[in-house]
Amino acid sequence: MDDAETDPAQAELVNVHGTRNVVATGAPVVYYSTDYVFDGAKDAPYVESDEPNPLSVYGRSKLGGEREVREGWIVRSSWLFGWTGKNFVRTMLELGAKQDEVAVVDDQRGAPTFVGHLAEATQEVLERPYGTYHVAAAGECTWAEFAETIFDEAALDCRVRRITTEELGRPAPRPANSVLRSERGAPELPYWREGLRACLARL
Repeated sequence: MDDAETDPAQAELVNVHGTRNVVATGAPVVYYSTDYVFDGAKDAPYVESDEPNPLSVYGRSKLGGEREVREGWIVRSSWLFGWTGKNFVRTMLELGAKQDEVAVVDDQRGAPTFVGHLAEATQEVLERPYGTYHVAAAGECTWAEFAETIFDEAALDCRVRRITTEELGRPAPRPANSVLRSERGAPELPYWREGLRACLARL
């Protein structure tokens, strides 16, 4: 996400032109999008009818990709984590095993979503009409609360020092609130803590 700020052309190439190429095959498309298409100004969870207003290059490129989809399903999700690849859970486990304390942002709220649960729910989305669906874990938390729960569930003796987004100083702006909920009858996912436990069981 931060790399997109310094290389917007590449973000456009992958997320917009790449999607356009897939759509050109003529097959129905499942396009995974992001909570970061919203600006975070809303006090309540975002639903499918809310107007996107991305703050970052990444968010704008993902929204551009959404607009390329003609026949298919746009699945917006948030704060994805799993047992493989680089993600917040794996990063916290690595840091928590080495350090006594980590600094984590406490002024952004979202719904951490386990990729295993998202994959299962996608099968249900395919039984619904084409369109945009919000599919994210039940519940919500801040990144700091998420980190504390990771350490607790993994029995790691590491403290979380709560900081602000400004203190973190990342290149890409993030929405303060990016909690997603569905008004279109999208599949409901388990609570995010359940997803975390399922993920840790596979590590």
